[in-house]
Amino acid sequence: MTSSKKKPNVIWIMADDLGFSDIGCFGSEIETPHLDALGQSGLRMSAMYNCARCCPSRASLLTGVYPHQAGIGHMASNDSEVGGSAYQGYLRESIPTVAEVFKEGGYQTIMLGKWHVGGEYPPHLIPEHAGDPQHPMPVQRGFDQHYGTLGGAGSYYDPPSLVQDETLLPSTPDDYYYTDAINDRACEAIRQASSNTEENKPFFMYVAHLCPHWPLHAPPEVIKKYRGRYKAGWDHLRGERFQSLKRLGMLQPTWECSPRHEKVPSWDDAPNKDWEDARMATYAAMIDVMDQGIGRIIQTLKDVNEFDNTIIIFLSDNGGCAEFLKEDNVGAWCENYATVASDGTQTVVGNDPNRMPGGRDSFMSYDLPWANVSNSPFRLFKSWVHEGGIATPFLVHYPNHISNPGRIHHSPWIMLDIMATCLDLCHIPYPLTWKGTTIPPLEGKSFASVFQDNDIERPEPMFWEHQGNCAVRLRRWKLVKNHGHDWELFNMDEDRTELHNLATEEPERVQEMITLWKEWAARCGVKEWPLYPDEEDWSNRPWDW
Repeated sequence: MTSSKKKPNVIWIMADDLGFSDIGCFGSEIETPHLDALGQSGLRMSAMYNCARCCPSRASLLTGVYPHQAGIGHMASNDSEVGGSAYQGYLRESIPTVAEVFKEGGYQTIMLGKWHVGGEYPPHLIPEHAGDPQHPMPVQRGFDQHYGTLGGAGSYYDPPSLVQDETLLPSTPDDYYYTDAINDRACEAIRQASSNTEENKPFFMYVAHLCPHWPLHAPPEVIKKYRGRYKAGWDHLRGERFQSLKRLGMLQPTWECSPRHEKVPSWDDAPNKDWEDARMATYAAMIDVMDQGIGRIIQTLKDVNEFDNTIIIFLSDNGGCAEFLKEDNVGAWCENYATVASDGTQTVVGNDPNRMPGGRDSFMSYDLPWANVSNSPFRLFKSWVHEGGIATPFLVHYPNHISNPGRIHHSPWIMLDIMATCLDLCHIPYPLTWKGTTIPPLEGKSFASVFQDNDIERPEPMFWEHQGNCAVRLRRWKLVKNHGHDWELFNMDEDRTELHNLATEEPERVQEMITLWKEWAARCGVKEWPLYPDEEDWSNRPWDW
């Protein structure tokens, strides 16, 4: 049987903390030729949304339901005592994963990279609890094989909680780099899956990158390529990306760019300009390396004659990240990353301008000012549900199945629609029962028809809640609020950068949409924030971390 006669392969590639304008075909100066080629010969969607944060987004993507329904209403910590099963911090067994459904549909299922939906994995501790009932591993949730990390972050040179299937890998070679390892293992898995001629099963592959999540780690020769590029500063770069997005047709000509965030100084007043240039150059290098590896995945598909029969989807789990990582925050959570590498190198955590980012002895973030660039032209960051936190660059490539390739679709969709779409395209039914129990249908809605008709819209509203930040979008209207603040209403057709609040002009619409949000929240088990009311709510102040 030739590849053209079997169901399509499916590859999901997800970046971590990548902002809306961080790849070339979405307005960036960072070199991403392989992603750009996929977008220019496929379909880009300018209004695809994620769920604002690493593990809630992953939970939603992997199950086709909202994060709270999947069991990760906040993070991977087990808060079920106060939040119930919606906040248990790991995927619910009662909801099938995309891997489990694809496997029942006759697919090989493969995962590379970051899991982060199976409980907590403190980076300074050996993960002896991996695989217990509250810490399920990918191979326990439908994947035939997994190479990658179980926790949320760590060194790219010596990643914590690194496993092959159920085997812990406590050390790495001296020349190891996590992004390359993920992409190269993906290439190996494609070759292996395509050589399985006895069954000739198609494969579903989930490539979950850590890149470009902190820490700022990248090969020095790639950092060098970008050094000096960012000395023009964040103000100039935000304007540059804004104009590029308009030229590409991603933005309406009348939309304004959101102003520089209030906590960001003008570039003229910024200290340590050479160090700032180095931080953003390292961030750019991380994305560059990821794209190079995606190029190797594409070439491998071509080598084994599977490229034309493979659906490739690329997206990010949330917007650019404003988390600071203080260099003098002794005893804080980030000090857990101050580990000794397998080659004996001591990692020093913190954004210290007297040190340069990139090497295995450093552990830095690119911080709020550059995150403001990544999310151009939108407001706010990862964890918020204004556009800067939830708008993802999104592209899908499926040769000979997308009309007018290279076009941009502007109607809003959300990442939980991706599973429904791929099941639709692969003619795999979602189960009516799971483990002997009747289950509700997918929350996600298929956008497969968008491949042929650019005017298709999602039929139902979309909802968000993360750390008390809340939103609902219903066609052109979006109602949104930050925790502790009033609701804001925006006409997204006219003002997607959320600068002109219409709440006082449309009080009836506001109340109708609040009612919709409250009904959704009750149905999904959303709790009041903070979950622990006696504790200080530090969560929405990442610049203080």
